[in-house]
Amino acid sequence: MEKDKFAYYHRLCEVAEVVNLAGTPDGVRRSLVESVAKALESRACSIMLITPDRRFLHYNAAFGLSDWYLGVGPVSADKSISEALEGKPVAVLDATEDERIQYREETKREGIASILSVPMMLRGQIIGVIRVYTGEPRQFTEDDIHFVSAVANLGAIALENAKVYDSLRKEYEAFKRDILDWRFMRGLFR
Repeated sequence: MEKDKFAYYHRLCEVAEVVNLAGTPDGVRRSLVESVAKALESRACSIMLITPDRRFLHYNAAFGLSDWYLGVGPVSADKSISEALEGKPVAVLDATEDERIQYREETKREGIASILSVPMMLRGQIIGVIRVYTGEPRQFTEDDIHFVSAVANLGAIALENAKVYDSLRKEYEAFKRDILDWRFMRGLFR
């Protein structure tokens, strides 16, 4: 048991390191989903963010899911494991039969058996979910849920930081261009 907990701590450190190195928002998202899928030895992982009107979830990043599955249709916040958007992690053992799954037939065709959906929170507000998908039925353990919850919280912070950094970098580059333009124009009109 203790060995398993140590493995989760080790995986969490690995995820934090990979996300820290990713830099850009897109890099952070890709790193998160790939790291979680590999850490849990699952088939796939996705980040789905909630739209501003809080009616839909949209795939923001995915690892291990087909383009076909990602394009199946709009994911309704009310029809797709909505408890996760209330702040509760939700484990679904049989995703092809569970009423909380919006696209059960498509889920079956994709080869998904079980899903773990964990809320992503930033400053007390749910911004989306991280979902872990397995190809075989799986009872997610409390340790699995705690691990993904920790990654979801760290991921929300990392995404916010990457967005702020990216925005500042763009503003700095624009400022540098403006200064160079100003210096150039000043030199022409002396």
